[in-house]
Amino acid sequence: MATAMPEHVVPMFARLSALPRDDDRFGYEVKWDGVRGIAYVRDGRLRLESRNLKEVTIRYPEIGPMADALAGHAAVLDGEVVAFDEQGRPSFERLQHRMHLTGSAAIARLARQTPVIYMVFDLLWLDGALLMGEPYVERRERLEALALEGPAWRTPGYHSGDGASLLEASRRQGLEGIVAKRLDSTYEPGRRGGSWLKVKNSRRQELVIGGWVPGEGRRRDRIGALLVGFYEGDELRWAGKVGTGFDDRELERLGRLLASRERSTSPFSGRQPERAARFVEPDLVAEVEFTEWTDRDMLRHSSYKGLRDDNRALDVVLEKPA
Repeated sequence: MATAMPEHVVPMFARLSALPRDDDRFGYEVKWDGVRGIAYVRDGRLRLESRNLKEVTIRYPEIGPMADALAGHAAVLDGEVVAFDEQGRPSFERLQHRMHLTGSAAIARLARQTPVIYMVFDLLWLDGALLMGEPYVERRERLEALALEGPAWRTPGYHSGDGASLLEASRRQGLEGIVAKRLDSTYEPGRRGGSWLKVKNSRRQELVIGGWVPGEGRRRDRIGALLVGFYEGDELRWAGKVGTGFDDRELERLGRLLASRERSTSPFSGRQPERAARFVEPDLVAEVEFTEWTDRDMLRHSSYKGLRDDNRALDVVLEKPA
């Protein structure tokens, strides 16, 4: 029996983990350092939504012609929008230039300067058939039969078993890590369970900006470091400072954004930052790279990678390997 095309699907998520022990029960994919996108294709047109259900089609016009590549099929696809650096590695920093644009002229210009590729890794619905209840291997087989390989879209492969080898290969190539997916797993929208696992070479996490402290020297009147945290229930916990990873352009942009969110009281519960702190409404989410968490859940050696607008601040929690 045919089913209607689903709308506004919240993607399934992976849980931070070490490599699974039952290696042969998993398929392994490269973890792309981009932004998630669910693509809805029907009647020769493509609509792209972020993981928080915002339509972002206009930001990535080069992906639109993938609708023609589907040759009359109607489909709902899951994938990642990725920008690459000069060495061919995924670059979240480069993608920043595309993520926050709205003007059509600026988007067209940056589409030429910083092109993106939609990496398709799952098929959720096809021509009236709902596939979310089918095993991962069967969804992948149906996806690969569509042969989606084009100038701005690809269907990267996966490997059954031997996750350690793919993880090591990703480390040698300077990639973020891999994703392990149970071969028999169904697609569960919005869920972060044990069927999908992300195994990282570098430590990365989304964190909420709750304030900032002024810098020193030439940054005395500008942001010296961001004050970031994560939620435990409805309480925002301070997790430390992020003082590197900014260029002058980004410091100016952050300065404008934080000035418009200024508040007199701390948004953090419990442990507090230094007295020089300036606080803001905690609704901005930053991607942060770091070396480790301390025993008190504080960041060590952190670096700013960019802002995200595809996740609510209240959904940002501490991630540690299971």
